[in-house]
Amino acid sequence: MGIVTNPNVDLAMDALELAAQTAERGQAPASWLKAGLDDYKAAAAKDGAAVRARLDRVVMGADPELGLDALLAAGALEVLFPEVHAMVGFGDGEWRHKDVWKHTKQVVRQAVPRLEVRWAALFHDIGKTKTRSISPDGKVHFLGHAEVGTRMFDKLDRRMPLFTPEPALRDTVRFLILHHLRANQYEPSWTDSAVRRFTRELGVHLEDLLCLARADITTKRPEKKRRGLSQIEELAGRVRTLAEEDAKVPPLPGGVGDAIMKAFDLKPSRQVGEIKRALELAIETGEIEGHQESEAYVEFVRKDRARFGI
Repeated sequence: MGIVTNPNVDLAMDALELAAQTAERGQAPASWLKAGLDDYKAAAAKDGAAVRARLDRVVMGADPELGLDALLAAGALEVLFPEVHAMVGFGDGEWRHKDVWKHTKQVVRQAVPRLEVRWAALFHDIGKTKTRSISPDGKVHFLGHAEVGTRMFDKLDRRMPLFTPEPALRDTVRFLILHHLRANQYEPSWTDSAVRRFTRELGVHLEDLLCLARADITTKRPEKKRRGLSQIEELAGRVRTLAEEDAKVPPLPGGVGDAIMKAFDLKPSRQVGEIKRALELAIETGEIEGHQESEAYVEFVRKDRARFGI
């Protein structure tokens, strides 16, 4: 016969409440409460919303680092988020004295206090535990950790569906995990078209992603930190400038209607206007870049004449 356990849900909830208060007050208690594996599982199964509410308070607290340490001490982290617990003591090769867990806690603390950004900060590097490799020259790599981490988050949510009741939050956190490296890959050599494409692909998540990218800079070297933050601010500035310009300047160049009529032997008509509207839609959906020369749009139409009714 198997061992019959009687989960103590109240103990688990009290331990989570203490962790939340620790994060909010920024002060460790005289002693920690610690519940067992079955206690936390039973609590999540009985009232997942109450568990999530306490966890939200941990990541949103004034001292989320201390709150996360409280979850670790209480045994909750290992049960609720083993993917995060696996980072404890997992060195990533970039810091001689710091592991991925310490980096992650710092990113959570540095992140703007928006729920989706704080949760994404907690999960953004979980894929590193599955992707570490060391090249012959001794350098440590985590190739594909964003993609692997995204799949791990999906598995985490299926196993412990604490985010499932809020699809918008879950999807945003997932998106930020998957794309958290994108802003840090920016180079001043990016063309305006590349910046516009970046903006379009990030869509409504752009500001959250930039906030996460800023928080993800935890180096203790002042110059390296300055360069990293400056790079992100330059990207953000170009995004704003181009958005302002695009709001003033139509995406299609002047004279594109004449170019289309000449190329396809058309006369001024409603058909030409419909072709231009179809081109504007193609620009909005990212099929073709805006603000190019007329010839680029004529060629785009030529490749699929039937689509444009020609």
